[in-house]
Amino acid sequence: MSSSSAVETSLEKRSLDVGGRTRTFEVVKGAATSGKPAVLLVFHGSNQSGRRFRASTNESFDELTSDGAALVAYLDGYKAHWNDARVTIDFAARKEGVDDVAFTRAVIDDLVAADGADRERVYAFGYSNGGQLVLRLAIEAPELLAGMALVGASQPVDGNLVVEHPRSKRLPAVLIHGTKDPLVPYAGGVASLWGFRPRGEVMSAPASARYLADRNGITTPSAATRISDDVDVAEYRADGTPPVVLYTIRGGGHTVPGRKSFPRIMGRTSHSFDTATVVAEFFGLSARSEPGGNEQ
Repeated sequence: MSSSSAVETSLEKRSLDVGGRTRTFEVVKGAATSGKPAVLLVFHGSNQSGRRFRASTNESFDELTSDGAALVAYLDGYKAHWNDARVTIDFAARKEGVDDVAFTRAVIDDLVAADGADRERVYAFGYSNGGQLVLRLAIEAPELLAGMALVGASQPVDGNLVVEHPRSKRLPAVLIHGTKDPLVPYAGGVASLWGFRPRGEVMSAPASARYLADRNGITTPSAATRISDDVDVAEYRADGTPPVVLYTIRGGGHTVPGRKSFPRIMGRTSHSFDTATVVAEFFGLSARSEPGGNEQ
């Protein structure tokens, strides 16, 4: 099939048995893969599926597969949610003890066995609830990942982190967050559904970036730089360790910046910033690009 931008891709629905449950995901590949392709795992937000998230972003992540250097896998949460990093969630995935870390591991194993994917270059992208799951992966099973990208997700504060014994691995990280996010406040505080169904306290977006930078051993401060009318970037870099980069979308809502607007109730979607392109360039997910997330 072809994506909306006429990039030739194939889409395959797959299922796996994980802990006695049938779990599903979709794999997008280019017309031809080259060598051992990298992998981008995409984790959707609450009340979505991989397919719905793919449509909501205008299939823009599919374009990462165009030259065969990467695969994109859209994973489906359990009953449209993930058992994420926060203590204060009441999704069925939490109540029923769904092991989404094991599901992620099984998907990676499948992609390596079936598609020849490079186990050492698996990157995770998560939006909202999916971003919170990526944070859980990064501290519960960091060996699975080579880097992470978060949109509309912030680090849970102490006491709201479900993992009792966090593990540490230095990972390149890119965070994207709108200053007018109505669900996960940019300035930190209690995440909720417009004030209802609170999901616990999280750090501010800048504090989350600082937290991840500290974990990577980066002590130098970063000043934000304006790169467009509505986007600022703060970069945390040091020699010999992966960087952390925060993109602040001024006036942006709980949305994925890009070509397609999210529902107005979620706030404004910036069209001056293409999330898929930024993620691809940061992780070097194209045969033509140099990774910005390597050790600098």
